[in-house]
Amino acid sequence: MSANKREEVVSEVELDERKKKILQAVIRNYLETGEPVGSRTISKYTDLNLSSATIRNEMADLEEMGYILQPHTSAGRIPSDKGYRLYVDAMMEEKEREVVEMKEMLVERQDKMETLLKQVARVLAQNTQYATMISAPQSKRNKLKFLQLSRVDANQVLAVIVTEGNVIKNNILSVNEELDDETLLKLNILLNTHLNGMAVEEINLGMISAMKQQAGIHGAIVGEVIDAVAEGIRADEDLEIYTSGTNNIFRYPELADQQKASELINTFEEKQLLGELLQENQEGENGTGIQVYIGAETPVQSMKDCSVVTATYELGDGMKGTIGIVGPKRMDYDKVVGTLRTIQTQLDELYRKD
Repeated sequence: MSANKREEVVSEVELDERKKKILQAVIRNYLETGEPVGSRTISKYTDLNLSSATIRNEMADLEEMGYILQPHTSAGRIPSDKGYRLYVDAMMEEKEREVVEMKEMLVERQDKMETLLKQVARVLAQNTQYATMISAPQSKRNKLKFLQLSRVDANQVLAVIVTEGNVIKNNILSVNEELDDETLLKLNILLNTHLNGMAVEEINLGMISAMKQQAGIHGAIVGEVIDAVAEGIRADEDLEIYTSGTNNIFRYPELADQQKASELINTFEEKQLLGELLQENQEGENGTGIQVYIGAETPVQSMKDCSVVTATYELGDGMKGTIGIVGPKRMDYDKVVGTLRTIQTQLDELYRKD
């Protein structure tokens, strides 16, 4: 074994958990401030409960191993490329594992959720003898959990954006120059350090300006990524709505008129107006999550001769959906409201068990 190889192996062995935590603290602090990091800062920054003297010794070892640099005498340290590499490899390995797990969980959960919601709509229609609808849950205040940039080709970068609810969105960004692996990795660190856990409303101009400044000549790509994140968080997927019992409309003479019934059925089939109605219920809910629209109060024109009762259900992490029951104005309101309250409770309990 060569001397260089032997030194490399020794360095890796000597980099124990304490050194790794101190190195991570140096890198994170430097990314946040852009200033060399001293031992006193690290003593406050980590949970190691070590004295400044002990941290100075550890930082000296890290410097000797080549993981951090001291740009000026008596100044703090900054990460070296080797330090960035260790930090990034560990972070990316962890995040890759999280993304894989989230994708698997998301697919399984979506399949289970779709089956459950279709069953809920069907049971409601059978129990009430009215038409029913239920929207899949969506988040109203979504936050970024993780993002990853990777090169597609010389002029394109793929931004994988993972948001609350484990929703994964992909955006292709055009770039004016080819970004090497080292640059992409440093951009990944910078973006995740600043943006993880942030909602769109929390990303302000000051934060964007600071990130662009730290990115230097690559500031433009930072701006494009932030735009993609905002678009990814804000852009709701097509609202999934499951319906059942549409033919129950014909059970009631006041709704069985051919034109009225045709308009109602078209509304259920096209679903766009149903989506607007269900989303309006979430935005204007009265604290109980139950809304009752009678006749002309209903914002959907084709339902002006109906009554619509809607209820919001919540599955945690800000994920909400709406259940709706459509029937004649002489519907059994007591039974409908009671049924919806029961469904709300059951969905909540099912989610908690899951």
